Amino acid sequence: MSNQTQIRLAGSGGQGMIMAGVILAEAAILDDKIAIQSQSYGPEARGGASKAEVIISNEEIDFPKVIEPDLVLSLTQEATMKYGNSLKEGGLLIIDEDILLPEGFESSRVIKVPILRTAKENVGRAIVANIVAVGFIAEFTQLVSRESVEKAVLGRVPKGTEPMNKKALSEGYALAQSVK
Repeated sequence: MSNQTQIRLAGSGGQGMIMAGVILAEAAILDDKIAIQSQSYGPEARGGASKAEVIISNEEIDFPKVIEPDLVLSLTQEATMKYGNSLKEGGLLIIDEDILLPEGFESSRVIKVPILRTAKENVGRAIVANIVAVGFIAEFTQLVSRESVEKAVLGRVPKGTEPMNKKALSEGYALAQSVK
């Protein structure tokens, strides 16, 4: 890992990208790193565009906004069209398996992952796709430890849903291991 990693998580309102960003930032802090998290979403409560941004660093962060992300994860076609080309050169784009790349997109680092399908079929609830995504990012990038991610997830999810969210996290780890 370089001294600073910029991450953009994008999808539609209701997919939990903002919570995913908060979880990644909290996990980084639990790992004694410095992290900043910000978010934005459209005026619609559900269905509008949303994004969360996280900067994780081993040193002081001098600017609190993601400028050129090292990693963009997108769960919708709209978000991919809007943010897919914002990657820094050599950055990694992670998209759900059914998403088409934007026209003219040039990067050798694109991973298509069945995040939504995994949440629905393997965990039984589409609503945990964000936790599957967090598990994937944590395992694939090794930016944060499994222990810290699990602690951050369990501290954020509604009481009574912990087993389902632990399974979603585990499924995300497995997806990352399958593409490494």
